[in-house]
Amino acid sequence: MALSAKLQMRQSQSLVMTPQLLQSIRLLQYSNVELAAYVAGEVERNPLLAAGAAEPAGDSAVPADMPVPMASHDEAAAGTPITGSENDSATFESGFAGREEAVDRPERADIGRRGEGRIMASEHDFSVEDLAERQPSLNAHARSEVRDALSAGPARKIGEAMVEHLDESGYLRLSCDQLAADLGVTVEDIEPVLATIQSEATPAGLFARDLAECLAIQLRRRNRFDPVIAAVIGNLDLLARRDFAALRRLTGEDEPGLMDILAEIRGLDPKPGHAFDHEGFEAIVPDVIVTEAQDGGWQVELNPEALPRVLVDNDYLRTVRSGGLSDDDRVFIGECQQSANWLVRSLDQRAKTIVKVASEIVRRQDGFLTKGIGGLKPMTLTCVAEAIGMHESTVSRVTATKFIATPRGTFEMRFFFTVAIASANGGDAHSAESVKYRIKLLIDGESQGKVMSDDDIAAILKKEGVDLARRTVAKYREALGIPSSIQRRREMNARRLAS
Repeated sequence: MALSAKLQMRQSQSLVMTPQLLQSIRLLQYSNVELAAYVAGEVERNPLLAAGAAEPAGDSAVPADMPVPMASHDEAAAGTPITGSENDSATFESGFAGREEAVDRPERADIGRRGEGRIMASEHDFSVEDLAERQPSLNAHARSEVRDALSAGPARKIGEAMVEHLDESGYLRLSCDQLAADLGVTVEDIEPVLATIQSEATPAGLFARDLAECLAIQLRRRNRFDPVIAAVIGNLDLLARRDFAALRRLTGEDEPGLMDILAEIRGLDPKPGHAFDHEGFEAIVPDVIVTEAQDGGWQVELNPEALPRVLVDNDYLRTVRSGGLSDDDRVFIGECQQSANWLVRSLDQRAKTIVKVASEIVRRQDGFLTKGIGGLKPMTLTCVAEAIGMHESTVSRVTATKFIATPRGTFEMRFFFTVAIASANGGDAHSAESVKYRIKLLIDGESQGKVMSDDDIAAILKKEGVDLARRTVAKYREALGIPSSIQRRREMNARRLAS
């Protein structure tokens, strides 16, 4: 069989992800902080780009209750250029301090047009007296305490190294062995330094290595760390479960005495570091603002503070082109112009997509805005994507790390997507979040001698039309951080004896 070379041409089609398309996808899922950093980098690299001040997006508002096709959302959004065109501390809180009372969300607020109630710095003159005194940071305070407790020398250097390993609660989250290995010293050098700082630093409990040690330090400062309290501190898990029978066997103390110890421990501070400012925390800037419209519906607006405004400097482009340019310069300017125009279009498309998704979310969750968490309806990415004519992956990218400011608070977009729980009587399905809220209300309404088990809660919910199994009730209860009925009964008995 003879071999011969042949030249053939074959035509085919395939999907190719261009660099521009890939970057458009990334822009869509960027948070406002990531987007601002990316745009700042592009402005620095591209001489044709200029950062402009954000403009109010009042004309881009979309009434959420209007039964209009999604194309009208594009028209509304295009009215104004939106852009350029398990730890031990948790055991303490849940076991000793009890759960904090839930804060009721406000009823449907009488909110007028957006912007009322805001104070602009340009409209008022502020003096130093108008500014609140800033608390010192934990790092600065801890360094000051180390300098006061230790004299200059190797011991102070060891103490300053410990400061760098404090967490936001004021705990030293590094073992002496590891710290000694990092500093090239022995454990015998570390332990006396740590003991000195713990005994002198204020507030008491700083530089503790765990919750038990933090409480013990505070009790020693009060001269109350006797063997009985030491045994209780060493068995915080029993105290959290209100297992007073086991504590009586361990300590030999009667139940009234244990109630006094519990009351004293309640008065301690489990997180002494929280009294100071912590660097690195940033306030959430919502991407979308929802306000009540004058016609009774809801108005969805983009937050201009979360949208960088980018402009193409056409005057500079004409000036550069009017001069003598080499071939390489012309290629470079052409690439810069193409990149700048693409960025402006991508930012505009990103803003329109966010408005479209947010408007559909608000339209479907009107019950939440008017009634609160009990009015939250089941909603999935698929149903939103089908309603606005987009792919589910696009909706997923839009809702990632994006926030909506509503009259009931600021929430992540993903908060409004909940699974559906079937109705017991064949009616509309219930949202998982609203069912969790109902479980919390039932437990908050318990009284002495009337503590409900998970089976009792499931039976009550079934009468209300929510078909929920007992194990699902237990799962939701644990997700809310609510202890079991046995622990709640012990807590009520402890409160009764302490009162």
